[in-house]
Amino acid sequence: MTWPLLVLELSRYRLNVLLVEKGIDVAMGATKANSAIVHGGYAEPHSTLKGQLCYEGRRAFAQLNSELNFGFQQTGSLVVTTEDDPAPLEALLEQGEANGLRDLRILEPELSLEVKWALLCEGAGVCSPYEMAIAMAENAVKNGVTLKLESEVMGVRPCDYPVTGSDPLFYIDTAQESFQARYVINAAGVYADRVSQMAGVDDFSIWPRSGQYLLFARGSGKAIKHVIFGLPTNKGKGILLASTIYQNLLIGPDASDQTDREDTSTHVERMAAIFDQCKALYAGLDARQFLRSFTGIRARSSTGDFLIEETKVPGFVHVAGIQSPGLTASPAIARMVEQILLNSGLALEPDPGFDPYRKPIIQQGELRPLREIKPLLDLPSSPEKVICRCEQVTEGQISDACQRGIPVKTIDGVKRRTRASMGWCQGTFCRPRIVEVMQRISDQPFDMRSDIEHSGVSRVEKSELLDFLKSREE
Repeated sequence: MTWPLLVLELSRYRLNVLLVEKGIDVAMGATKANSAIVHGGYAEPHSTLKGQLCYEGRRAFAQLNSELNFGFQQTGSLVVTTEDDPAPLEALLEQGEANGLRDLRILEPELSLEVKWALLCEGAGVCSPYEMAIAMAENAVKNGVTLKLESEVMGVRPCDYPVTGSDPLFYIDTAQESFQARYVINAAGVYADRVSQMAGVDDFSIWPRSGQYLLFARGSGKAIKHVIFGLPTNKGKGILLASTIYQNLLIGPDASDQTDREDTSTHVERMAAIFDQCKALYAGLDARQFLRSFTGIRARSSTGDFLIEETKVPGFVHVAGIQSPGLTASPAIARMVEQILLNSGLALEPDPGFDPYRKPIIQQGELRPLREIKPLLDLPSSPEKVICRCEQVTEGQISDACQRGIPVKTIDGVKRRTRASMGWCQGTFCRPRIVEVMQRISDQPFDMRSDIEHSGVSRVEKSELLDFLKSREE
């Protein structure tokens, strides 16, 4: 999640900025598979970068959303305990106050009979992380950043001769082409250690940790007014219960250390365990409203903290180990990297033509009754034609999303930008209709097999989860 804000921040200046991205689209890694929580800033000690940057980053979200329109809601969060002793919550409160927070208090909620105490953080909230990353990438490209998709970095070679002035310090090799750069910012997520090794810096490792989630139907989260956490553990903030900005109930993640950096499969036993923990907090949790499972891979650093620094190789900057609360801290991380570059000698001259605004694609709010949109389903091609009936996405929205400076080559790319195929039918109705619109826009054939459903990743479906939960009752 860090790189979109970094490139957006740097696009404010008269610089030549290149973003090299392995994926077929932006927001393809942990950014599209995380908790979507804008954390309060109390869960990490002040001695860590995580603790120092989280609250600072959190305070920037309202302004960023007003400029970029990616979706942010301040809901507040609750850390709950079933124990009679509130001491663990008092320790979190003290830690938060050390980090600068002044919106924390302990109260007695009425979530379930088992919950005794809760720590309320009024300023926490939820956002749409992949929409946020896409919005920032769109805006950065509009402001002059060059984006290279499907360009996996194969080598980072520091120059082996004396350099002066504006001479390049690095050669960056991809499978398609090579680039020269004065500075390299390594924000490669789960592959940050490998990119670092390419540059001759081998001072940390990434230890992948997977977390699985369950997403429920739109409207299922209406009753959940706050983000609800259990007490944190040594593996993270624990399993949470939250409503997305579109009122989909979201529960998870668990935490499992693994060696595979790409395996985002889901497993019914792990999902059932998540379901059980959340059911104890919220009796209204209904497995019949389950829509989709997904897994995120967290880039956990061997250092135990964010790693943000210029390395022993001048001009090569680490932005690594950015797991939770990386999303929340990302505005502060971007400012920290900007200061590192300044200290390293990069001249940052503001660009008077910089435009901070990006218009929204999705119009948030209640969906219209089906009877109102029925006449719009079978219109001939027009901006008003409804392509996705579950989420009421129009042809005009899809066309807009595909013409904002970033190539959109997959149905998943359209989905993340518009919500088309995110509803009850999960694309059964609208996927062919989306392809038809995309082919008309690009005037090229489009391969439906390029999306996650055809990637070989194993996902637990609704029927499997319901059958498993039922089998335990028999």
